[in-house]
Amino acid sequence: MQLSNYLFFTTNCESALDFYTRCGLGRVVEVIRYGDVGMPAGSEAMRGRIMHARFDGPGVSFYASDNDDAEPMRGSAHHLMMDDLDQTKRLFGRLAEGGEVTTPLGIQPWGYFYGKVTDQFGVQWMLDCPLQ
Repeated sequence: MQLSNYLFFTTNCESALDFYTRCGLGRVVEVIRYGDVGMPAGSEAMRGRIMHARFDGPGVSFYASDNDDAEPMRGSAHHLMMDDLDQTKRLFGRLAEGGEVTTPLGIQPWGYFYGKVTDQFGVQWMLDCPLQ
């Protein structure tokens, strides 16, 4: 058994996945679009949008799609356990572009370097790096 997150966007899934690729999290390894290979589009507005995508990178794997009835992303966050302080700072800065930092990166009471950001697509990210 393995738990994987599935991100739902309304119409900007492709832009979000491109952003995560530019951030260095990984890359899209599978895409199925509404209206392709017999997949129903539901509406003309959804035709060509992403019905299902898989995103993979080192230690990262999740799925994503566009859904015209998607609800705002709340109550969940991607928690990344990092092992390099400089990499943590770089990734946090990239994810914060156009988003909102809710907990600035810094040493926390539990002794780790931690920060939380909601990216420009409404996805929350928590980066945690032990100081060793």
